[in-house]
Amino acid sequence: MKFTKPSLTLQQQIEKLEGRGMSVPDKTLAQQCFQHISYYRLRAYWLPFEVPAEIDGEHKFADGTTFEDALSLYVFDRQLRLLVMDAIERVEVSLRGAWAYRLATQYGPHGYLDPALYARSDQFARALNSLLDEIDWSKDTFIKHYKTKYDDPEHPPVWMVSEILSLGQLSKWFSNLKARADRQAVAKVYGLDEKVLTSAAHHLTYIRNICAHHGRLWNKQFTVTMMLPSAPSALKLAMNPGTERKLYNTLAMLGYLMGIVAPTSDWRQRLRDLLATCEHVKLAAMGFPANWLELPAWLPPVQVEQEVE
Repeated sequence: MKFTKPSLTLQQQIEKLEGRGMSVPDKTLAQQCFQHISYYRLRAYWLPFEVPAEIDGEHKFADGTTFEDALSLYVFDRQLRLLVMDAIERVEVSLRGAWAYRLATQYGPHGYLDPALYARSDQFARALNSLLDEIDWSKDTFIKHYKTKYDDPEHPPVWMVSEILSLGQLSKWFSNLKARADRQAVAKVYGLDEKVLTSAAHHLTYIRNICAHHGRLWNKQFTVTMMLPSAPSALKLAMNPGTERKLYNTLAMLGYLMGIVAPTSDWRQRLRDLLATCEHVKLAAMGFPANWLELPAWLPPVQVEQEVE
């Protein structure tokens, strides 16, 4: 099929939406959004308001749909990405430290460079090459200081290199550790089994990349999923089996991890508050169970303690 859709001016884009039944009362706002966000990007946020098209016809909008309805979903999704990125940043920093601490105390400052520690030599070689590139490119003061002051060993100690690893790189170093005891020692910090933590790190790398590239998050169907934990019990109960490709389980895991790495954070409350701000967000479409606010993992700490008693 030949692509025949024409390019449209900002005014024509507005007229097209109005022709399909969307109310656009503030034309200046719509033009501003199409200029600086784009019609095509916003299109994903008015899809939920569309109704089935007639045969070979253009989709129409449900009665009463306004441009502000779609824009409110876009703003919600942006705020959600920022909140998720806040949690992933804290988890990533913590995981760097836990991984470096285990290797440093078990094998010494430069033990991480021993190929014998890793299950697959080919993966280790690729990870090491990527790390060496990062070291060469790094402008960080501590890396420059090491290279200037020391020449033996050639490369910085594990606690330095952990600071320049991305979450994706870190998850590869961690998952390739040959000894389960090493992986389990890191996972113990978070009260998780090492298989669950390995899977979560891989999944959160994928989620982080979506957020970093400003991708749609709230109703996305994920291709990289996460193993559901069987412990601790509060986290297990918080999970919603059968919705692995939706966002809810990711948020539940992040809420649990935030309780460990930043126990005084109000992250879960901010998430609850955000979810209540947009009337057009369908929580079931995000994988939320109907009773999610009643689950121990989402209750304020005082209420959890009262229930346990």
